[in-house]
Amino acid sequence: MAISQILPARPERVGNKQASEDQPSEKQNPKNSTEGQKNSRVKMYIDPVVWFLQDQWFLTTLGILIAISSQVQVPPSHQHIKEKIVTYLTVSIIFFITGCTLPTKVLLANYSRWKIHLFVQIQCFLMTSATTFGIVSACAISKTFMDPWLLIGMIFAGCVPTTISSNVVMTRQAHGNTALTVVQSTLGNFLGPFLTPALFSMYSSTGAWYTHVLPSAGGAYSEIYRRVFKQLGLSLFLPLFIGQVVQNLFPGPTKKVFTDWKFSKLGSLALLTIIWQTFDQAFGSGAFNSVKRDNMVFIVFISIALFTLWLSVCFATSLMWLPKQDVIACCYCCPAKTPAMGVPLSSVMYVGLAAANESKIQIPMVIYQAFQIAAGSVLTIVFRKWIRPAEEMQEEKRKEVRERESV
Repeated sequence: MAISQILPARPERVGNKQASEDQPSEKQNPKNSTEGQKNSRVKMYIDPVVWFLQDQWFLTTLGILIAISSQVQVPPSHQHIKEKIVTYLTVSIIFFITGCTLPTKVLLANYSRWKIHLFVQIQCFLMTSATTFGIVSACAISKTFMDPWLLIGMIFAGCVPTTISSNVVMTRQAHGNTALTVVQSTLGNFLGPFLTPALFSMYSSTGAWYTHVLPSAGGAYSEIYRRVFKQLGLSLFLPLFIGQVVQNLFPGPTKKVFTDWKFSKLGSLALLTIIWQTFDQAFGSGAFNSVKRDNMVFIVFISIALFTLWLSVCFATSLMWLPKQDVIACCYCCPAKTPAMGVPLSSVMYVGLAAANESKIQIPMVIYQAFQIAAGSVLTIVFRKWIRPAEEMQEEKRKEVRERESV
C-alpha cells in the first residue's frame, strides 16, 4: 500500500519539475506570440502580393516590356523585318498550340453557331464604331482642344475588327470557350478588310472640320486584302490545321507536352512578343512625342471609358442567353481592337500622309491595345472565380456519368 500510494505521486513531482523548468519559457511566450502576430500580419499582406505576381506574371512582364521599348527600339531599317518575323512566327506559335489543345469536334461545333456570330460581329463593328463616333462628335465642338488626327484615329480604332492572339490566350487563361473565341476572332478579321473601310468612309463623310485634313482616298485595297488573307492563311489557318493533325495522330504525347509539361505557356510569351513589337514601332516612329500631353491624357481616359462601356454592354446582353464559358469568350472578343490590321489599313486607305500624321492616327489604337491587354489580364482572375461553381458542377456530373458507366 505504501508503494502504491507513492507511485501516483511521482508524475505530479515530475509535472511540477517540468512546470518549474518551463516557467522561463512561459515568461517568453508573450514576446513570441507578439512576434508571431507581427509575422502573420506581414505574411497576410505579402502572400496576396506574391500570389498576384505569380498569377499575373503576364501583366508584370508587359509593363517591363513597354518600359524597355520606350527607351530602346529596333533601328528603323530593321523595323519591317522585325514586324514580319514577329507577326508570322509568334501568331503561328499561338495557333499551333491552340490546334494541339483544342478538340476538333468542339472547334467545328462552334463554327455553326450563326446567332452568336451575328451577336459578336454586330457589337464588334457597329456598336463600337457608333459609340466612338458619338464621343468624337461631342469632343469636336472645340477646334483648339483636340488634334484632328487623333480624332480620326479614334474613329478608325472603333471601326477595326477584334484582335486574335490576345483573345485566344486570355480566354484560355480565364477558362472560357476558347474554340468560340478562335471562330469569332477569325471571322472578324476576315470581315475587317471589307467592313472597316466602309464604316470609316461613312463616319468621315459627315463634313466635320476634323475630316478636312484627310487627303483623297487612295483606294488601294487590293494590297491590304492580299496582305491580310496571306497572314490569316499562313499564321492562323495553317498552324491551326497542323496542330489539329498532331493532336489527333498523337493524343497522348500532345496532352503530356502541352498540359502536364505546360508548354501552352509559350502562347503567352508569343503574345508578349507581339505587344512589344507594337510599342517598339510606336516609340521608334516618335508618335508619342508629336502629341500634346493633355490630348494624350484624354485618349487614355477615353480608352478606359470605352473599354468599360463595351465590356459592360457585352456582358449584360450575353448573360441573358449564353452559358458562362461563352459569355467569357464574348467579353474578350467584342471590346477588343487589333492594331495588327488597323495600322496597315490606315496606311493604305489614304495616300500621301506625312509620317507624323500617320503615327497620330495609330496612337489611339496602340493606347487602347495596352489597356485592353492589361484589363483582360486582370479579368482572368475575376472570370475564373465567377465560373468556378459551374466548373465544379460539370465535374460532379462527369463523375456521376463515369460511376454509372462503370456499374
